[in-house]
Amino acid sequence: MYQAGLVLEGGSTRGIFTAGVLDFLLERDVEFAYIVGVSAGSCNAVDFVSKQFDRTRHCLMPEKENDYMTPGAILKKRSIFDMDMIFDKYPNGIYPFDFDTYFASDSLCEIVATNARTGQAEYFTEESDRERLMQICRASCSMPLVTPMVRIGNSMYVDGGVADSIPLERTLRMGFDKIFVVLTRNKDYRKAPSPRVDRIWRRYFRKYPKLAQALEMRYAIYNRQMDLVDRMEEEGKIFVIRPEIKTISRTERNREKLMEFYRHGYIQMMKQYDGLIRYLEK
Repeated sequence: MYQAGLVLEGGSTRGIFTAGVLDFLLERDVEFAYIVGVSAGSCNAVDFVSKQFDRTRHCLMPEKENDYMTPGAILKKRSIFDMDMIFDKYPNGIYPFDFDTYFASDSLCEIVATNARTGQAEYFTEESDRERLMQICRASCSMPLVTPMVRIGNSMYVDGGVADSIPLERTLRMGFDKIFVVLTRNKDYRKAPSPRVDRIWRRYFRKYPKLAQALEMRYAIYNRQMDLVDRMEEEGKIFVIRPEIKTISRTERNREKLMEFYRHGYIQMMKQYDGLIRYLEK
């Protein structure tokens, strides 16, 4: 196990790139002392800790193309994704999650979710409760407006990417000076402000004004985080892998495109594996 941090960006179905990266590392028995995942990155994180090769790919690219993006989920559950399918039926039956291996791991895995009342990121761990672990992952993946908020304890939560899309600073605060960052966007990608969408946030989340404010400021926070990633990468302080082909949509359903993006992640990691190990061991 490397005494290093692993940072996993989200991006919904773009997370299948990360699945390819991590599946290659699973084949090489590479482990990290600390893993932090955001949104789809949280699903990648727990599957990596539970050492389940190919599980994330199956979940993001199920046998039936529309398995978790169904009209029924949209109309009945007011969600673009069938979250019950992803975080209940999949782990407890269709694509079983290895809870025992996860809870026995020596790695510390944190999952990021955004508190709807405060608009701040919170970092969750779970060491024994199966249902709570999946609930935390569900919260981390709950995209505002298109999927329901998720209750954890007495608070409501949404997608961790709202408040902390790239938890590099969190990893530094945890004391790690060796950090591997897996991104799902191309180099130099930056978010742009969207005043029209901001008005929707303020109206839709009028009961949660700090969440609306966090959503309005998300582009600025994300861009600042990416500037930090680029700077630290240039200085050789972190190791970064990202897609080098055109990225897919975060709601991509085409199996061929998803498989191509997964393979790209796997091949990118294969090409950069020796460089990563040199970085971790120097």
